Amino acid sequence: TSEIGKTGIERSYETLLRGTPGERVSEIDAHGSITSMVGDRPAIDGQDIRLTIDVELQRASEILLREQMQIAKTGRGSVIVMDPQDGSILSLVSLPAFDNNIFSGGASSTLYQALLENRDQPLFPRAWAGTYPSGSTIKIVISAAALAEKLINAHTSFVSVGGIRVGSSFFPDWKEEGHGVTDVRHAIAWSVNTFFYTVGGGYESFVGLGVDRLQDWMRRFGLGSKTGIDVPGEGPGFVPSKQWKQEAKQERWFVGDTYNLSIGQGDLLVTPIQVAGYTATIANGGTKVTPHFVGKLGTDKPTFPVTSISDLNSNSVHTVRLGMRDCVQFGSCRGLSVPFTAGGKTGTAQWNANKRTHAWFTSFAPWDKPEVVVTVLVEEGGEGSAVAVPVARQVLQKWWQIRNQRGGKF
Repeated sequence: TSEIGKTGIERSYETLLRGTPGERVSEIDAHGSITSMVGDRPAIDGQDIRLTIDVELQRASEILLREQMQIAKTGRGSVIVMDPQDGSILSLVSLPAFDNNIFSGGASSTLYQALLENRDQPLFPRAWAGTYPSGSTIKIVISAAALAEKLINAHTSFVSVGGIRVGSSFFPDWKEEGHGVTDVRHAIAWSVNTFFYTVGGGYESFVGLGVDRLQDWMRRFGLGSKTGIDVPGEGPGFVPSKQWKQEAKQERWFVGDTYNLSIGQGDLLVTPIQVAGYTATIANGGTKVTPHFVGKLGTDKPTFPVTSISDLNSNSVHTVRLGMRDCVQFGSCRGLSVPFTAGGKTGTAQWNANKRTHAWFTSFAPWDKPEVVVTVLVEEGGEGSAVAVPVARQVLQKWWQIRNQRGGKF
């Protein structure tokens, strides 16, 4: 018998890891004794694989997420730490987890059944298979799209008075009294809904992006399709459209649907690895990278697709990056007090009227020359700024400490 990789990296690279079994052919007589050797083919070892994961950072990320989830009284979450320049995953945590050694040589049916029946789904790789509303983390994509389409520039402002009313419907800001005059940097820094309602769906005389352009730009940033991460089971997420709503719900698309989409609510679903992916695109100046775990196959460094997003100019991306820096310096991300410059965006995603919101935070650092993206999701954790930001802060501090111990290189 031989063992094969059934999940994860081992499944993705099974044929390369396996190698070729050896073979020895002998002639035997009627008594079963070997009389001669007919053929002898030696076994060929499979290729060694070196992962991009850093063990020290991986261990710390898991401990830090676990601690924060205990404070938030929830059992599910994930952290992704990735190089925005090439998509190398430096650490990735999906909790609750399980001891994969129990599957080595066959798992006991009792243990396996207990894992299957656990309501927190420890076997589910939520970092790349779990789908959630993005909450306000999507606002960095909306901002980049509106700037690239020249719908707004860095100085275009709208007044937030606490929300906007359309007919009998009211679409609120999180700050009841409003945020006052708001440009795109301020809107990112303070997560001002009114700005994104207007830019996404339009209001009064201002014509917004509209659902079709929103959908197009979300897809350009990788939403609604798999990132291509080199492990099985990735979820594509979901970007809603007029046609889908008509077919699925027998309802036409309303401006309120566009408003919800513009702040990462409604029917939009993303995976944590997709959020890390679009954060990397903003961090690196406009290039979409492929997240991956494998750094070396034998002596070769494998290549993963890297694509430039069409019509996304560097000025648009730079303005979004400035808004993310403002968020850390004085906005809703100011809990990210690290000894170097960083950019970030909080998110608080409603998904069930009777349950707590999901807490999101996505970030990159150092701001001027990004080397790392940290994306955190704490399911049913509450507010992104209160729950997800502390995890990212501690993970970034650990990354910085390891980096400096290694002479400024990770």
